[in-house]
Amino acid sequence: MERTEAKAILEAILFTMGESVEIERLAVVIEEDKNETHGILLEMKAEYEKNGRGIALLELDDSFQMCTSGNMYDYLIKIAKTPRKNILTDTLLETLSIIAYKQPITRIEIEKIRGVSCDHAVNRLLEFGLVSELGRLDAPGRPLLFGTTEEFLRCFGVKSLADLPQMNPVQIEEFKMQAENEVKLP
Repeated sequence: MERTEAKAILEAILFTMGESVEIERLAVVIEEDKNETHGILLEMKAEYEKNGRGIALLELDDSFQMCTSGNMYDYLIKIAKTPRKNILTDTLLETLSIIAYKQPITRIEIEKIRGVSCDHAVNRLLEFGLVSELGRLDAPGRPLLFGTTEEFLRCFGVKSLADLPQMNPVQIEEFKMQAENEVKLP
């Protein structure tokens, strides 16, 4: 095996594992002896240091671990302190459920169901990666079509859209009656 290929394999393993891996185990994977593998790892460590990389190799007893370079600490703190605002409000959840059950769907169709503008809600859901643009409807103005993403499935713990809960037909009729009564109010 070429040294470049061995380095790439070791780098991939150490990156993926996220914890220290024994040199013996790494040697088996790249089909080299323990001393040769140790030498390749030390060479990689020196290259990372020489090139001022954001990652480093840490040697621990008879193991190596990929980690962040110490001089990156301040930058990591900055990003860790940056608040994530991925809060799903009632409006976002309502819009998301409409998209999930009716996809592919346009903004106008969502607004007809909700009765209010949905631009902000759809844009936030796009930012969160829960919905995506699926294409355009073959109609005047060619409006965008929206649908859910794999991230949506992951976040809500479903394998596919077929696994989404189905509403009870009796509940659907009750909701229709409530909506009709609300429309009749003066």
